[in-house]
Amino acid sequence: MRHLNYSHLQYFWAVAREGSMVSAAEALHITPQTISGQLKLLEESIGQPLFNRVGRRLILTELGQTVFRYADEIFTIGAELANVVRGQYAGGPITFNVGVVSSMPKLVAERIIAPAFDSDEPLKIRCAEASLQSLLGDLATHRLDLVLSDQPMPQGLSLKAYNHRLGESGLSFFASRSRARKLKNGFPLSLNDQPMLVPARNSALRRRLENWFDDKRIVPQIVGEFDDSALLKAFGEAGVGVFAGPTAIEKEICTMYRAAVVGRSTTIVERYYAISVERRLKHPAVVLITELARTDLFTGNTATV
Repeated sequence: MRHLNYSHLQYFWAVAREGSMVSAAEALHITPQTISGQLKLLEESIGQPLFNRVGRRLILTELGQTVFRYADEIFTIGAELANVVRGQYAGGPITFNVGVVSSMPKLVAERIIAPAFDSDEPLKIRCAEASLQSLLGDLATHRLDLVLSDQPMPQGLSLKAYNHRLGESGLSFFASRSRARKLKNGFPLSLNDQPMLVPARNSALRRRLENWFDDKRIVPQIVGEFDDSALLKAFGEAGVGVFAGPTAIEKEICTMYRAAVVGRSTTIVERYYAISVERRLKHPAVVLITELARTDLFTGNTATV
């Protein structure tokens, strides 16, 4: 493949985004023939077609879809850069790109991020949710300013980034109100042989729960495993089984999922981290939310077992 011509790429991006050469030509104020010629040169340069032509319609090939994702990012960032250079963002919102690990409770993430909206400086927040590995890749390429995680960044990675511990919380066990009334007496042994909703096996919390069950000689019936913590709680709200959540957001869980507390644990501890490429945090939104999380969110947690 020869050197990529970004003018050709921009024409391709416009066609893929607009859906046709005619619409792209109108958006770019050029003729469809010009776009057609530039698109042909790009496909010759790449060596494979980027569109399948079905009648008058242009359908992206598998390679075309990949090229479009990269092109979309390139030209979106380019537009933002142009705005910055022209000074259009002077006094305008600062963009805060934050990634949230899928296994992290959404209510915890929301309470960590929410204070950023009260920042003295105008702010626009973009949130992404994925696995820790995927989010660390975006952090390394500066697509993200921060990653919120329920586990620290693994050791041995080539990525130069730092764990900033936000705080920790004990764990509470929840169930539908009728089930919780029956299980409160005798907790935690009352959980034995009860239907239980748990995180996926690759999560740090799942390992802590299994160790705790072993230590207490409890054998629950695992009826559901979930990557997404919000989906897990939704099934708990439906009465499918007992589920666990941070004591720090106990009241919110009870209200949102119409649940009641069965019991609490001091020995199962959930820790939360902000992962950044900066050793010393500088982004104003990052500084604000990390300080408030440490002083307000993760204090005063109570647990009993």
